[in-house]
Amino acid sequence: MQIVRTSEELALGLAELRLRGRLALVPTMGALHAGHMALVAEAKRRADSVAATIFVNPAQFGPNEDFARYPRREDDDVRMLEEAGCDLVWMPAVEDIYPAGFSTTVHVSGVSDRWEGQARPGHFDGVATVVARLLLSVQPHVALFGEKDFQQLAVIRRMVADLGIPVEIAGVATVREEDGLALSSRNAYLTADERSRAVALPHALQSARGKIRSGDKVAEALEEGRQSLTDAGFSRIDYFALVDAATLEPLQQPHGAMRLIAAAVIGATRLIDNVPV
Repeated sequence: MQIVRTSEELALGLAELRLRGRLALVPTMGALHAGHMALVAEAKRRADSVAATIFVNPAQFGPNEDFARYPRREDDDVRMLEEAGCDLVWMPAVEDIYPAGFSTTVHVSGVSDRWEGQARPGHFDGVATVVARLLLSVQPHVALFGEKDFQQLAVIRRMVADLGIPVEIAGVATVREEDGLALSSRNAYLTADERSRAVALPHALQSARGKIRSGDKVAEALEEGRQSLTDAGFSRIDYFALVDAATLEPLQQPHGAMRLIAAAVIGATRLIDNVPV
């Protein structure tokens, strides 16, 4: 596996990979887990070679968020990617992505306005900007993102369509622990007690999905879900909603392809999750 850090090294490494045929990209912020490995596995099914990026993007962290303490485990991450069959990993410095004088921000209206957009102002501008940079630098045929960050996936799809970036964006189903908790790098922040109670989040989503599919009123199913999180010890619920899977607009009645999405805080850790309905 090639390990590259500069744009010049990247260009040389990608030239070699493109000779093999179809190229896939798996962008990450490191602190890798089985969910990321599922992205690499799907990338290998879809392409002849796989490149991954490890870049903790400062532009998508708010002033009171966890950029400084976000887990960084470069050696472990590189080993996992190599064992998974990745062909190249690009680990750029901040100045490679945002060189001196960088003054452009990509803003995706509509799909980014609610939910995470309200809870974390500016977050999706940082996501869209860095993903655009990565896609234009690597120019893959397909890029893979996890469905756990479902709104992020929707924002990236909208951006790629609007800007005409010639890449297929593929979503990969959320990978979960045996008890249902979605894998996340931020799970490492949970104490043992918080971890045992955090499973209430996927359980609440599954319960609400069952109620909605059985014909219960959406508002009642959502309220019961929120209450179950409060009962489990979540200190704040940013949202627990049924939305249109394409636009992420809230739904009061079941209609078409839908997602239940949620974000809530337990202890000092903010968790997000979603399930299809």
